[in-house]
Amino acid sequence: MEKFLEDLFEAQHYEKKNFFLMAGPCVVESNELILEVAEKVSLICSRLGIPYIFKSSYRKANRTSGNSFTGIGDDTALRMLQNIGGQFSLPVITDVHTAEEAINAAKYVDILQIPAFLCRQTDLLVAAAKTNKIVNVKKGQFVSGEAMKFAVDKIRDAGNKKVMLTERGTTFGYQDLVVDMRNIPAMQAHGVPVIMDVTHSLQQPNQASGVTGGNPKMIGTIARAAIAAGADGLFIETHPDPSKAKSDGANMLQLDLLEELLEQLVKIREAVN
Repeated sequence: MEKFLEDLFEAQHYEKKNFFLMAGPCVVESNELILEVAEKVSLICSRLGIPYIFKSSYRKANRTSGNSFTGIGDDTALRMLQNIGGQFSLPVITDVHTAEEAINAAKYVDILQIPAFLCRQTDLLVAAAKTNKIVNVKKGQFVSGEAMKFAVDKIRDAGNKKVMLTERGTTFGYQDLVVDMRNIPAMQAHGVPVIMDVTHSLQQPNQASGVTGGNPKMIGTIARAAIAAGADGLFIETHPDPSKAKSDGANMLQLDLLEELLEQLVKIREAVN
């Protein structure tokens, strides 16, 4: 897996290989949950030849309601993520929201993710870059693919060439997002791997209930379109029972539906190549 990450940034020929997958529950709810997801997704990806990066947030800072679940404790969740990486020999990615969080989380994980709302926060981007970890920046819902060049430049200027960008939809009115597949090649033009965040792009934010909605029935559609458009990787949040998830349950993929979808996507990738 380390060789996969080296090739991703040094060779810049990843389009000739399979796509990679970032997947896991939205947030660390318990050790049992992340163990179950990591084990099942690892087996599926191993069989299909898909490089796998385990994803889960150790803390959720971007919540609509002040009553929403934010985490089980930073240090506890980060240690759990570190253990998942070691137990399954997987790279691990998690979100960070401040420069201080970036420095701390870098002790435990392989990839730091910058949330979309924070993609222009210079101090956060620079701090993440200076950890020398891989930095994945989600494109803001209010930013064009072309404009993400400046986020890439900030990280590179701080001395870190290991940058990825993620498309996650664009604000459309007050309570919806749309996906513009042109952003995939537009961001690849910056010389970085580009990922499609399938599940967050299907969010329906700003609901009167204070809980973000979603449209998980379209997960397959967005994923297939992204692979056909040449995305280097996919980001799919998944949970054994999304109805009981403590964050983003409305747009996560049910875990037992993941394998069939990935089988379809591998075939599309082969056809595109």
